[in-house]
Amino acid sequence: MRRERVEATIIRLLRIGGLVFFIAVAAFPFYWMLVSSLKPLEEILLNPANLWLDIGRSSLRAYYEVLFEHGFARYIFNSAYVSVATVVLSVILATVGGYAVTRLRFRGQAFMSSSILLIYMFPAIVLVIPLYVVFSKMGLHDSTHVLILVYLAQTLPVALYMLRSYFLTLPLEMEYAGLIDGCTRFGVIWRIVIPLSAPALASVALYTFMIAWNEFLFAFMFLDTPEKFTLSRGVVQLAESVHLSKQLVMAASVMTTIPILVIFLLFERYLVRGLTAGAMKG
Repeated sequence: MRRERVEATIIRLLRIGGLVFFIAVAAFPFYWMLVSSLKPLEEILLNPANLWLDIGRSSLRAYYEVLFEHGFARYIFNSAYVSVATVVLSVILATVGGYAVTRLRFRGQAFMSSSILLIYMFPAIVLVIPLYVVFSKMGLHDSTHVLILVYLAQTLPVALYMLRSYFLTLPLEMEYAGLIDGCTRFGVIWRIVIPLSAPALASVALYTFMIAWNEFLFAFMFLDTPEKFTLSRGVVQLAESVHLSKQLVMAASVMTTIPILVIFLLFERYLVRGLTAGAMKG
């Protein structure tokens, strides 16, 4: 019994130590960004290795400059518009497509069900050049709407797979009852399937929003006009300006990180429930 208690104590200490180490490693970059964005520029230049923040000398001047002098208020709006539009389209199409794959019978259904994630066999770097050439030939280059279309192609396969797995767990009897009561297929989806699938829909929306908000490669390739930049593209544009200080870059990075961090912490439980829902059947 004494040996078991010693082993349990050691395991508990190792678990706590590992958790503390992981939190420190994950939180340190964000802490460094936050502290650097609040420090005066002369302090950063004189002692860049100092990780402590003097509250009395801290300032929000960098955030004001980034927002109103370097166009980041516009970049925030662009990122929000692209992300929300991608979420709405992805959730609608994934709901209809996932329901069709699991409930309707049509030619090619089995192939479609098994090949939903086929697009993820191709890395984004392989697709970006052909897409860039195609959209440039069509005259659609440098457009946020093209960016929405590309993000939709990226996120829709996983959204379809997640909702398909969840729809398989829903009882068919409830849908049959709705059809008997006079509902159409879309009525069944709106009145029965969507309310029952709220956790899965929330997880799909959160996943899609995080992908669209943080994506950089396609935004870098497709957007050239500064007024159309998203946040990730704007941060790189700011960092490439050699006459600007690291303080401004850190402030821009914090503004890019905080919204998605807050949204993730608020809706993380829905993401976990949606990812694990239907695991036994799907």
